[in-house]
Amino acid sequence: MPVVPRSFFARSAEDVAPDLLGCLLVRESAEGRRILRITEVEAYSGPLDPASHGYRGKTPRNAVMFGPPGHLYVYFTYGMHFCINFVCSPEGECSAVLIRAGEIVEGIEAARGARPGSSDRDLARGPARLTKALGLYREDNGLDLCDGGPLTVLQRASADFTIATGPRVGVSSAAEVPWRYWIEGDPTVSAYKAHKPKVRKNASSATAS
Repeated sequence: MPVVPRSFFARSAEDVAPDLLGCLLVRESAEGRRILRITEVEAYSGPLDPASHGYRGKTPRNAVMFGPPGHLYVYFTYGMHFCINFVCSPEGECSAVLIRAGEIVEGIEAARGARPGSSDRDLARGPARLTKALGLYREDNGLDLCDGGPLTVLQRASADFTIATGPRVGVSSAAEVPWRYWIEGDPTVSAYKAHKPKVRKNASSATAS
C-alpha cells in the first residue's frame, strides 16, 4: 500500500480525520515493526476550537501543530500518559487529529511486551494505550510521517466499513461538536466517556468533621 502523501494532511483536521480510518500506522523501532490499523480518531481545529491545544496560539508545547502538515504531535497528559496526533492544515495554520484507538495487525508480540497483561483487543484501545503499545514518547514529537522514517502512514486498502461520528471524549469545551469518528462495530474502539468536572471541597466543609 502506498504511503499517505503530505497533501493528504494539508487539509482541515475534520476532513482528514474520517479518511484516516482503516489506514495503517507503521512503527519501526529496535523492538521490531509494529503496524496499527486505525479505528478511532478525533479532530481538533486550532484557533477555531476551544478544545484544541492550539486555541490560544502558539507555545513551545504546541509549536509542531503550527508547522508543516504530516508531522507527529506528542503531548503528555494527566501527568502519566502520552498521546499522539497527526498535524493537519497548511503550515502556519493549526489543526490536528488525535489517534484514539486501533488494532495491532503486525508486531503483536512487541506490543504485548510494551503493555504486559493487556488483552489483544485492548492493546491499543484508547489513546494512551495506543501510544504505549507502539512505543512512542515525547522524543518522537515532530517526526515526519511522510519521509519514510520510523513512523509512516499507509493508505487504507479498503473502506468497506461504516463510519460513525459523535462528541469527542472527555473534553470540557465544545463538548457537543461531533468530531470523533470511528469504525462502527469495531471491537478496538474505546468506550465513550463524557467530561466530568472535578468537584473540589471548600475549606469549611473539609475541616468541619
